[in-house]
Amino acid sequence: MSASQPPQSSRSPEPSEPLRGADTPTLLVKIFGKDRPGITAGLFDTLAAYSVDVIDIEQVVTRGRIVLCALVTAPTSGGTTEGDLRATVHSWAESLKLQAEIISGTGDNRPRGHGRSHVTVLGHPLTAESTAAIAATITSTGGNIDRIFRLAKYPVTAVEFAVSGTGTAELRTALATEAAGIGVDVAVVSAGLSRRAQRLVVMDVDSTLIQDEVIELFAAHAGCEDKVAEITERAMRGELDFEQSLHARVALLAGLDASVVDKVRAEVRLTPGARTLIRTLKRLGYQVGVVSGGFTQVTDDLKERLGLDFASANTLEMVDGKFTGRVVGDIVDRAGKARLLRSFAKQAGVPLAQTVAIGDGANDLDMLNTAGLGVAFNAKPVVREAAHTAVNVPFLDTVLYLLGITREEVEAADGLVD
Repeated sequence: MSASQPPQSSRSPEPSEPLRGADTPTLLVKIFGKDRPGITAGLFDTLAAYSVDVIDIEQVVTRGRIVLCALVTAPTSGGTTEGDLRATVHSWAESLKLQAEIISGTGDNRPRGHGRSHVTVLGHPLTAESTAAIAATITSTGGNIDRIFRLAKYPVTAVEFAVSGTGTAELRTALATEAAGIGVDVAVVSAGLSRRAQRLVVMDVDSTLIQDEVIELFAAHAGCEDKVAEITERAMRGELDFEQSLHARVALLAGLDASVVDKVRAEVRLTPGARTLIRTLKRLGYQVGVVSGGFTQVTDDLKERLGLDFASANTLEMVDGKFTGRVVGDIVDRAGKARLLRSFAKQAGVPLAQTVAIGDGANDLDMLNTAGLGVAFNAKPVVREAAHTAVNVPFLDTVLYLLGITREEVEAADGLVD
């Protein structure tokens, strides 16, 4: 560039627009070989001598091998030619023992199709056969895979596909059916849904955040486990609704000493990955809450221990240091969980479309369907079929990958994982 030309920063964007037209000569510069620091900077330093404009860049490093692609305008000034640029780039690449390929063409990349989605695939392991099936299903819906990158390799392999050309709902339906048949978990969200803007995650407690059913822990101390299990079975058969079964089971705890609460709190086992999930979300700026058909005697303790922002559950009544066999206050049932999600979102200042709900049972369905993203965690078939997506591995922190959070980000946010 001559001294008489204005500096690059003063150029108006309007005059350069024609350079990106369909007939504009462009070059696709591909560099591949052993990765090392400085390759990207070196390529663009080399291209800078020809005053080309950068239209697009893609770079991937896999097992120490780099593939770097740069789509640039062809040289048009300064007395240099495309041949000069080709020779210089090849010479630079050879000096670093890299390979270079330069392809002439016109215009930018083709426009992506309407309807854009993020498809996250979780496998334990992720096989070539299942990957082929997912890719074929995307194609069968009219979708095109624009980009693929890995989110995590542990405790599951998580890969994200950027897809265009098909509707999110259609893609989700097709992939849910395919995923169930090949044993992988698939989440599909609209690219218009900013996952990093989802600043509220609300989850169920029993068999989701923790491995236990709290009512059963209390029943063990009261010596009425079999009777509680019988009532639970009647509820599952549809003979009792949730509120009826709750009152019937709690009645069996009448007379139990309040000191049992501390024992039950100590017996509660967090689901693997629960601490990592919550710590990572909190350090990335999310708010986190729990809703439970269980009891505040446990959820209040979990809220304090885990640094949760919100917690709501049923409350066991105690008088003179004994359980009365009754609950007090509003009942947290299926509808109540959805109502509490809305309340938490309002308090957090987060639109419902930007919330995430996680649960495992039919009692969670309203909440899962109310949230912007409902995740069925090791759930019963009826819940998996109704939720937006399902996770069927026993690690709660895999939900992070559905939010586009990589394993490297998890480790950077927290240094320690469960």
